[in-house]
Amino acid sequence: MPELPEVETTRRGIAPHIEGHRIEDVVVRNSKLRYGVPRGLAKKLSGQVVEQVVRRGKYLLLETEVGALMLHLGMSGSLRYVNDGLAATKHDHVDVVFASGCLRLHDPRRFGSVLWLPVGSAEHPLLANVGPEPLSDEFNADYLYQRSRGRRGPIKNYIMDSKVVAGVGNIYANESLFMAGILPQRAAGRVSLDRYQILVIKIKQVLQAAIDSGGSTLRDFVNSDGKPGYFAFEHKVYGREGQPCLACGDVLKLKRIAQRATVYCSSCQH
Repeated sequence: MPELPEVETTRRGIAPHIEGHRIEDVVVRNSKLRYGVPRGLAKKLSGQVVEQVVRRGKYLLLETEVGALMLHLGMSGSLRYVNDGLAATKHDHVDVVFASGCLRLHDPRRFGSVLWLPVGSAEHPLLANVGPEPLSDEFNADYLYQRSRGRRGPIKNYIMDSKVVAGVGNIYANESLFMAGILPQRAAGRVSLDRYQILVIKIKQVLQAAIDSGGSTLRDFVNSDGKPGYFAFEHKVYGREGQPCLACGDVLKLKRIAQRATVYCSSCQH
């Protein structure tokens, strides 16, 4: 699944092509995405200018004077700006059409979503309870420590909970916990403030490095210019189970936590 850095990479890739540009049409070829594409998007958006493209967690919002088009890439989706006249393929489900091209949602598994948020309405229910952005000042050790008190579940699940922090997915949880030296199965409520201070720093570092590198290469993901990201080649633990730890040389172990692949070093993490 495209995670926060992939979505931020996409935002940066498409924004220069559509911010300040007028929408001419919205073409929906298949409305049967995760939540169903709302009817009447063409009527709502035709003639509207995209004021800005913002990211909230793993959602992208195309903000206009009348409301925001809210997009999620799902498990395997990609969002690209393509030149006018480029024929749609089988899994190109939605186009937001501009004068010189279109913003095209490609989603083979149809787990993505295209939603509408009218101006003046309350925050969308899918975003209403989302925690702070991990790269913001609001996401800090004191916040993470206080919210974790009494929690018996694994620290990995805790930092992947979107109600706690927006958009720390499986890949980057693995990497951050390794760099902080914390076992992913350790109870969140048993992690000290000092260790949370280290963890917050590592989460921010890992996410920023991934964004700067263009996002992680996932099997189905390509970024907005059609090229894969490169951060995957720098993974220290994710996808490296059975291989030597890059820090100590011990064999990296694989464990399923909440059905998610979790790779760690039992010597370096405790």
